This record gives sequence, C-alpha cells and structure tokens, in this order.
Amino acid sequence: MCETHEHHDEFSGAYPAFEECVTFHGHSCPGLATGYRAATAAMRALGVARPYDEELVAVAETDACGVDAIQMVTGCTAGKGNLVIHDYGKHVFTFYSRDTGRGVRVLIKNREMPGKAEMDLLRKKVFAGEATDPERKRFYELMAEATLALLSMPEADVLSLSEVAFEPPKMARIFATVICPDCGEPVADAKMKTVNGKTVCAPCALKN
Repeated sequence: MCETHEHHDEFSGAYPAFEECVTFHGHSCPGLATGYRAATAAMRALGVARPYDEELVAVAETDACGVDAIQMVTGCTAGKGNLVIHDYGKHVFTFYSRDTGRGVRVLIKNREMPGKAEMDLLRKKVFAGEATDPERKRFYELMAEATLALLSMPEADVLSLSEVAFEPPKMARIFATVICPDCGEPVADAKMKTVNGKTVCAPCALKN
C-alpha cells in the first residue's frame, strides 16, 4: 500500500489522504492515483473546498478507478447528481464551481511509466487467471511503484489543466413517488413510460 499523501493549500485546508481513497475504492492502483491528482489539482485551480452539497460539479469521461478518488476528494457523487459520467474511455475530468462560475478541464497525460510494458503483459495473465504466484507478486509490485510515482511526480508531468466555459447540469430534482399499475412497485413519477396509452415503470414498459 502506498504511503499517505495529504495536500494543503490556502483554499481547501487539507484534502483527504490518498489512503482514504484506497479504503473507499478497495485497492491502490495507478488509476486511483490519477483521479486523486486530477481532483486536488482542480480544486486548487478553482479555489474551492469540498462542498457540502452540489456547489461543485464533476464530469468524468471514463468510468474507471479514478472516478472513486474524485468522489472522495471533491464530494461529487452520482447520488447527489453532481457527478456525471460520459464514458468516452478518456481520462479527462471537467469540474465546475457553481459559486464562482468557473470551470477547469483536467487531462491525464499518457506517460510511459517504468515497467509499463512488463506490467501490461502481466496484467493480461493476472486477469485471465493464468499468472503464477511470482508473476502475480511482480504485477502488484509494479502497480505499487507506478502508483507511488504518479502521486510523487510534479503536477505538470501528470496532467494538463485548462480553464473552460462550462454549462453545469441542473440541480438534482426531487421526484414524487407513484405506483406502477403493472408491477405494483413505487417509482419516481418522472421515470414512468407511456406504452400503448398506459403509463408504467421502465421495466414494465419493456415487457409491453
């Protein structure tokens, strides 16, 4: 497991340590480290603290590990409606402060980390269940080294950050609950579907 990292600055005080993100995510990995670097860099650039509610919005262009670090550090979550995921397979994250009206886009740079070729080869074997015990051990050693490197590198070597004009999503809505006439289960009224003149929940609509 990687050493604890905390960031301090005049705007946000202390960010959660990287180890807190590891606990939340379940394991330490380079993807989580890049999300951590993206989140802390964006919050410093915007001059914001971890919000109480929906003051900060994050849009992720991937659904990979880094998103969990962003949730932990920024407080942007799917449940609050201020985390939006457009899975384009790109390690790009855009953050918008509703309080200041400013937005920043963070692009994670594609770096050739030491041992990357060996790690990529071993990853295929590990996740296919074909790796030997020494190969698994070596893979996780390389993962730990890459993670630590990403946490320790100068910011400019890990990511590029640019200010952008950004239209944030609407604030989260509170829906009324209605009962689906087909299955009898409660459902948010705005999620009901009308099929053949009958208004039912989405799963029941697929059956009609």
